[in-house]
Formats: sequence, C-alpha cells, structure tokens
Amino acid sequence: MRKFLVIADDSVEFRAALSYASVRARVTQGMVTLLRVLPPTDYSQWAGVRDEIEREQREEAETLLSTLSDEAAVKSGRPAEIIIKTGQMKDAIREVLIADRDIKIIVIGASGGNPGPLVNLLVREGVGTLGGTRPVPVTVVPGDISDEAIEELM
Repeated sequence: MRKFLVIADDSVEFRAALSYASVRARVTQGMVTLLRVLPPTDYSQWAGVRDEIEREQREEAETLLSTLSDEAAVKSGRPAEIIIKTGQMKDAIREVLIADRDIKIIVIGASGGNPGPLVNLLVREGVGTLGGTRPVPVTVVPGDISDEAIEELM
C-alpha cells in the first residue's frame, strides 16, 4: 500500500500538507503516515526530571496525533498510521523511511515567504540520503491552499 509521510510539526503549513496527503491517499487508495519528532531531552543529571518531561511530551504527541489521525480518516477513508520518534528530525525521518518501504512520498507544507526548517532540511540534506538507498519524492504543498483547491487538483 502506498503511504504518504507527513511530518506533524507545529507549523501553520502542516495542516495543508495533511489535507493534501489525506485526499491523495483517498484517491490512490493509500494511507497517511504521521510522524511526530520529539526533541531529545538533556537532563542526564536528573534522570527523574528527564523521564517525566519525556513522558509528558509523549502523552501530548499521542493526543495530538490521535486527533490528526481522525482528521485524516475523514478525508482519506482510513485513520493515519502514527509514529513518534525522539531525536533529531533528519535521523527520525531516515529511520522511518528505511524501516517502511511502503512510504513512497513525503508531503510537506511551505509558506511563500519563508520555506521553514523542514523544507530547508530536505533541500539541504537531500531526500535521497534520507531514504537510504531509494529515492523518496517530496511534494511541497502551499501552506495557504484551501481544501476545495486540493480537491480540484485530484
């Protein structure tokens, strides 16, 4: 099954990427995979504090991704797959792409003025290196595109 990877970040453009990926998944009978990357915590001196922060971050991510998965289900016809990783964005994306060969496309949103850190990462690092030995195309969706315009594209 063809999967569309959407990195669930806190950008405004993310919603457009999720909407596009969900509609595209419906049209191609694929599914959406949501990846949330949590920043690493550096409280090695206070393991209890670190563990509590990581637990809270994970709970928040699970709650958010559950809601987003339901939103994807409305547009795509099936709930999104949920993945939560802790670490650097580049490493997390690479791990997911190498582990799941059904992910065929990364979908990201970008604003007109500032492409944002995710677009910069994918351009700077090159998606080919993130996918291991296979190329993984990236679809960049305008952050201000409407759901109606997305439907018209399909």
